[in-house]
Amino acid sequence: MPNTSALPANNKHQPHGSLKKAPALRWGFFSLCLLLFPLAGAAGQPRSAAIATAHPDASRAGMKILEAGGNAFDAAVTVSAALAVVEPYSSGLGGGGFWLLHRADTQGEVMIDGREKAPLAATRDMYLDDTGKPIAGASVNGPLAAGIPGEVAALVHIADNYGRLPLKQTLAPAIRLAEKGFEVDEHYRRMAAFRLDALRASPAAARQFLKDNDVPPVGYIVRQPDLAKTLRFIADQGRQGFYGGEVARRMVSSVRAADGIWTEKDLQAYQIVERPPIVGKYRGWRVVSAAPPSSGGIVLLEMLNMLALQDIGKMNTVDRIHYVVEVMRRAYRDRAQWLGDGDFVQLPVQRLLSREYARRMAVGIDRERATPSRQLKSFRAEGQDTTHFSILDKEGNYVAATLSINYPFGSGFVAEGTGVLLNDEMDDFSIKPGVANVYGLVGAEANAIEPGKRMLSSMSPTFLESDQGVAILGTPGGSRIITMVLIGLLEAVDGKSALEWVKQPRFHHQYLPDEIQLEPGGFSEELRLELEKRGHKVVVKERPWGNMQAVFWNRKENRVEVASDPRGGGLAIKATNK
Repeated sequence: MPNTSALPANNKHQPHGSLKKAPALRWGFFSLCLLLFPLAGAAGQPRSAAIATAHPDASRAGMKILEAGGNAFDAAVTVSAALAVVEPYSSGLGGGGFWLLHRADTQGEVMIDGREKAPLAATRDMYLDDTGKPIAGASVNGPLAAGIPGEVAALVHIADNYGRLPLKQTLAPAIRLAEKGFEVDEHYRRMAAFRLDALRASPAAARQFLKDNDVPPVGYIVRQPDLAKTLRFIADQGRQGFYGGEVARRMVSSVRAADGIWTEKDLQAYQIVERPPIVGKYRGWRVVSAAPPSSGGIVLLEMLNMLALQDIGKMNTVDRIHYVVEVMRRAYRDRAQWLGDGDFVQLPVQRLLSREYARRMAVGIDRERATPSRQLKSFRAEGQDTTHFSILDKEGNYVAATLSINYPFGSGFVAEGTGVLLNDEMDDFSIKPGVANVYGLVGAEANAIEPGKRMLSSMSPTFLESDQGVAILGTPGGSRIITMVLIGLLEAVDGKSALEWVKQPRFHHQYLPDEIQLEPGGFSEELRLELEKRGHKVVVKERPWGNMQAVFWNRKENRVEVASDPRGGGLAIKATNK
């Protein structure tokens, strides 16, 4: 039976500057095992460059950088910065993310970890009251909810070590968008209405994102001159333009005036980390995904390990959905119990991703009945508020990147004079064992708050490779990200088109709450009733979720497909080699 195994990718590139090395051995990895998973051989250069992002302005900006002689990594800097301007409810300079890079010249891969970190003054129980109960909204609203941002450090690092164009050129489109402005659409209005109270609580945020202290109408132009000024500082000074000087002083002063705990030392101390991705195999395809502090790669490969024990392609629809849900349930249980920042806690990665562990996990799956989540042994008690893009350049470099500020519009707080909207990623920590965050995810001590620690994430930028081709995919969606990537990946392995990956109906189970979450119209009534007969609780959500962006390079035909999720307003474009 096919199986998956997970190991760090072979990153042959050594960046020009010094950087903090990931403590790979603490994750239980052994570099000798890299020999087991050679990268799929290159098939020349793709006929087309392709970009899929969640916003047309970002897609066009990235393509112009490619046309100007930039590579996929330059385009990733441009797209990230542009999305920070036009999708303030999803990502931004005040947030973070993971950039998964593949270099054509070395066939090497690396994950740039730009995840936010807890401030140095953070404490384990900082969001609990004197009785030990969570304080409502404390980890979500306002600057106390904000981790130290990593996006800017990541973009500067990518530009310095992987790109070929200067920041003044790659950040220019974002600067123009911030000055010229962008039009409000219905999605912006919906997100702003959802976070209206938090935005109103910050005078700078209200001026930047609202009109007369209310949700702006469709067509209203959102201009961000302060953000444009901050982007210019970064273009001129690099890292120091954000983590030092005027911007840093303004951010810290503004945060502390609103009862936050940031210091200039927090900003100066922030460093990205280059990490080996999580790598495994499924049905002959090599799977490359995000490493801790993302839970994405581990949870994804845990699920694939269990799915590899059955031929799900021969199952009828209800049996297949039932089995996939049971696999999701078990992998998310492990996410809750074991995963966190590997720089701070020992992670049992080798055990979680072993074939034997998958067999022990799967043996308890009843093919006819749902397993109540609370009966699973050994447990010790992210919507549209993230963004993803996929890029392939004409040289065969590619990038999958998932970025976030957590909840829509993050903490709702803008630092005066900077235009920087702060994240509320502190809510992604386990503020108390067994207590759910805003996405209903529970956690244990591995993800407890510690000064300087990175909070656990679900972001899952992913590559899927074989002699047939290369898939580059990912999506926003909070706690549902990993299951969406799983569903898209299974479609890809089954030979479906990129458009079919991104539009496939979605279902989700995350251990707790013990329910199958379903998009409207995702299952037929007959299928829903059959699942309920097996003991599943099926909850149909009000709206669809996710916004997958995907690129597929068909190596056999040297043909490129690109697709943007029809649920969103993104744009998938490609440019053919001449």
